[in-house]
Amino acid sequence: MNSVWQQFTLSNLHLYQWRGASYLYKLVGLLQSWRQGSWLLQWAEPIAALLVTIVFALGPFVSTALIGILLIACAGFWVLLTLSDQSEQSQLTPIHLLVLLYWAIATVATALSPVKAAARSGLVKLTLYLLLFALMARVLRSSRLRSWIITIFLHISLIVSSYGIRQNFFGAKELATWTDPTSASANLTRVYSYLGNPNLLAGYLIPAVALSLAAVFAWQRLFPKALALTMFTVNCICLVLTYSRGGWIGFLVCIFASLVLLVYWYSRKLPAVWRPWAMPMLLGSSAGVVILAIIFVEPVRDRVSSIFAGRSDSSNNFRINVWSAVLDMIRDRPILGIGPGNNAFNKVYPLYQRPKYTALSAYSIFLETIVETGFIGFACFLWLLTVIFNQGVKQLSHLRSITNPQGFWLIGAIAAMAGMLAHGLVDTVWYRPQVNTLWWLMVAIIASFYIPRVQNRDE
Repeated sequence: MNSVWQQFTLSNLHLYQWRGASYLYKLVGLLQSWRQGSWLLQWAEPIAALLVTIVFALGPFVSTALIGILLIACAGFWVLLTLSDQSEQSQLTPIHLLVLLYWAIATVATALSPVKAAARSGLVKLTLYLLLFALMARVLRSSRLRSWIITIFLHISLIVSSYGIRQNFFGAKELATWTDPTSASANLTRVYSYLGNPNLLAGYLIPAVALSLAAVFAWQRLFPKALALTMFTVNCICLVLTYSRGGWIGFLVCIFASLVLLVYWYSRKLPAVWRPWAMPMLLGSSAGVVILAIIFVEPVRDRVSSIFAGRSDSSNNFRINVWSAVLDMIRDRPILGIGPGNNAFNKVYPLYQRPKYTALSAYSIFLETIVETGFIGFACFLWLLTVIFNQGVKQLSHLRSITNPQGFWLIGAIAAMAGMLAHGLVDTVWYRPQVNTLWWLMVAIIASFYIPRVQNRDE
């Protein structure tokens, strides 16, 4: 059974053997002789890190068009680095292979799409995100550059969260109808900071919460730890003030996953008598905190109760009608879907929508994946998630055994992904560039810790 799981998660894959037999991989190093004489590419890794840093430093404050230009720059630089690499420097992981497989499925879905032009636009966007992942997975192999990029993101998220909290005190103009006007929470101020939408802000802050909590343990000196604790507190407060129900679900899953992994990390240091009780105590105390918040905090109680209000809540009713139309879309094209991207969705959805229920997406990343790439793409997506989390836990165990504090970034990345997936059950802010780039940052962090089997054998 263990052998079957290892094969399914590609744990026993000999990628160095595949590289030697791959015609595609022979392109790596095509410009190697040119790179040896290039002064600029002597600083290739710092330049790549700078490009990635700019994406996350400007993401919350600029238009999606400018983010797209930055992604094109990152993609072009990755191509240049790959073509000029020494073959042994270019490291593939099982995550890379499944990302490539998903891209191939999306390409076929685009070729067979009923709206090919719109699907091609979506495929281009998907390709840019995946090339950003490839560049980050390469850059983040350096622990110094990894810490630098994460630190910059955490400082930017602190600015975003601080402005969101300021909106709660001084008021914020509603840019859209975000709450049911007949509900008890109709008069709440839902903060959105620089992102223009409270649900989008919540999606942005979930990885910020996870990584700032990880920084409390990863940063070694007293002042950085105090700064990390401040970041974590401010991010948590701002996320709660978005009053995004999906964001709250993701927040709880993120915090719980972080605590579980932290208990696992420190369990060896606990007295033997306490070790069997660590997880049950964590489960009980977590459930108790949530229950007390629901009972005694009225805004929380109102927002949580609205989740179970069914169609009597306008937001619930809207999503239910959209999901019904999306299921009809899936029923008509179940194998490879309609092609990737929101443009393809906007072309096809009006043919299925319920009257007065226009939508820009499926309001669920899992349904959106099936709509875009069919059940074949969805199966690949689930396989990719399985491999990512398996690699994350496997490498965390290795770092725990050598007490490497870089493992806390791995804890943050795993917890952030869990929270973002939970939020994505009922929303699709995941597809917005401010959030999607963060998703691929989390995946790249996990991929950057990968140790090839040939290296394991040498060790």
